Amino acid sequence: MRVLVADKFEKSGIDGLSALGCEVLSETELVDDALRVAIAEKKPEILIVRSTNVSASMLEDSSLSLIIRAGAGYNTIDVAAASAQGIYVANCPGKNGQAVAELAFGLMIAVDRFIPDNVSDVRAGKWNKKAYSKAKGLFGSTLGLVGMGQIGQEMIPRAKAFGINVIAYSRWMTPDVAAALGIGQAHNLEELAAQSDTVSVHVSLSPETRGMLGSSFFEAMRPGSYFINTSRAEVVDQPSLISALESGRIRAGLDVFDGEPSSGEGSYDGPLKNLAGVYCTHHIGASTNQAQEAVATETVRIVKEYMNTGFVPNVINVQKGEAATHLLVVRHRDKIGVLASILSALKDDGASVQEMENIVLKGAQAAIAQISIDKEPSPDCLTKVRAQSDVLSSNLLTLTK
Repeated sequence: MRVLVADKFEKSGIDGLSALGCEVLSETELVDDALRVAIAEKKPEILIVRSTNVSASMLEDSSLSLIIRAGAGYNTIDVAAASAQGIYVANCPGKNGQAVAELAFGLMIAVDRFIPDNVSDVRAGKWNKKAYSKAKGLFGSTLGLVGMGQIGQEMIPRAKAFGINVIAYSRWMTPDVAAALGIGQAHNLEELAAQSDTVSVHVSLSPETRGMLGSSFFEAMRPGSYFINTSRAEVVDQPSLISALESGRIRAGLDVFDGEPSSGEGSYDGPLKNLAGVYCTHHIGASTNQAQEAVATETVRIVKEYMNTGFVPNVINVQKGEAATHLLVVRHRDKIGVLASILSALKDDGASVQEMENIVLKGAQAAIAQISIDKEPSPDCLTKVRAQSDVLSSNLLTLTK
């Protein structure tokens, strides 16, 4: 297969693709019309990008069958246009989770201890220990997490190591999952804001999450609390955030913001540049060598699986879950065959699995399976599930549309 790498990509990834027998075209500076022309003329079957925008015009009458975002978020790719052209879109979720969580904590500490201002003053020859000795400290505080995907889960052990209490709001998280993770659960965003000393955002950008954090959320935040965003700027209503910052009620650490340059270098003249109480980094959450090597390895895995089986791991534009009516949550021992037996019981009952996530808990002794199905399982089916010796408990929820 011919693969066009149109963005910065690790050498290990290039070597891995070549080892699969791919013809790799690495042209990392391609953007806009140059990328469109390259796709049309070089006729790659697979396109790999990081931050480069992939527009609808680039995909018309192309030879592409797969676009891989070498990272987690895929808002720079016109997924609807790709779907209309019959092109798979995949990403590499969770591979940068540790890196993003590390930066989120770095921002939390920086905001609490005024680290950037400390550094700036010392470089200017100004000693101001009196002003900077007023940090609240993080121990014993409450961290509220918006989103409980891979990155959100990476935040939990780090918070506990700091002696920080954790609560979370997630649309999919059940009380069983929250209890297993050892965290509290907020029922809505305003409740999370009101209970937290720091709020850290870890959701992907989608139509459901765009602008989800607005004026009511920021008004509910505690005076003097911190707001950390290492996800996407678009999940926040920026005027509401700026208003909260200008009022002095909250302080913030942001790795993403409106108007940030799309390339590795550029200029920024937005309202957050000199706003008091906010520290901005350069959208570097996933930018560690460790994270990029992990993303490269995952990208190669996706290509290998696609070449060998036609199946695309991490595909994001295949419709799923639309017919789900119930969610079966099963706590079970992490042993071979347990999930197979549960799925077999559902199959025999005529239930079709729409989506499934199996969360293996720390220590790999137990796990929680969340299985979305298209009908209510019969009492006999549930009895078969619960009768298994390695099933600890099960709970059936009716999904609301």
